[in-house]
Amino acid sequence: MADTFVLTLTCPDRPGLVFAVTRWIAESGGNLLDSQQFTDTSDGEFFLRVHFEHPHDHTALRTSFSSVAAEHSMDFRLSVAEQPLRTLVLVTTEGHCLNDLLYRQSAGALNIEIPAVVSNHRTLERLASAYDVPFHHVPSDDKPASEATIRGLVDDLDIDLVVLARYMQILSNDLCRDLAGRAINIHHSFLPSFKGARPYHQAHDRGVKLIGATAHYVTADLDEGPIIEQGVLRVDHRLAPADLARVGRDVEAQTLSRAVQLHAESRVLRNGPRTVVFD
Repeated sequence: MADTFVLTLTCPDRPGLVFAVTRWIAESGGNLLDSQQFTDTSDGEFFLRVHFEHPHDHTALRTSFSSVAAEHSMDFRLSVAEQPLRTLVLVTTEGHCLNDLLYRQSAGALNIEIPAVVSNHRTLERLASAYDVPFHHVPSDDKPASEATIRGLVDDLDIDLVVLARYMQILSNDLCRDLAGRAINIHHSFLPSFKGARPYHQAHDRGVKLIGATAHYVTADLDEGPIIEQGVLRVDHRLAPADLARVGRDVEAQTLSRAVQLHAESRVLRNGPRTVVFD
């Protein structure tokens, strides 16, 4: 039986790119299931995502497509569509995002597998245990040591994706670079307008009418990585700061899970400081 694969690529735009890819799929014995493309006219960059079935294995397909990629200067990624991403989740004390990820994974709604949860506190240990997910308490008082432990878990557990699910620690520049393109963070969309402590109180004081959340790739520039997904809800004067925080938690959890899903399905392609998202 044929497996299904997802091929994503970027390259300078030129005529015949879609034809080159679809011809390779057909002539090598595959069958195209879905295709999405986009050309950024501002810089002439081409983006493509194709979902196809094929009787050959992953290694053979990578080798076969490499010649097509070299001919057209394509930077490509090939993944097995059904294979879940091994995802390490980092948390502190707020559990709404972690709970949403764990539930969706257990229900089969996310194409991920969570082999471990890491936290600098023990507050959420029982939550992880309820889903039979190993919990690692990694104190943050010694940052180099804690990051060394996280690096070790990434390597030992063969992690594909790291999710900062309200992990209230700033990663070092070195770790951000090492995890480039495979670490996702969530924050409230008041940034940069309401930085620092008590953002929902600041928003309440300003009488905001919209609250939301932003999920983005982690970079050395704090909370300024390429945006994957955003969620927003209208609010009004009747909501106290605690109400805003409650509604905000729901938006954060949903937005983060949506971003993880998009990444796990290879629907997000980096475009410098921006992203192309094939929905």
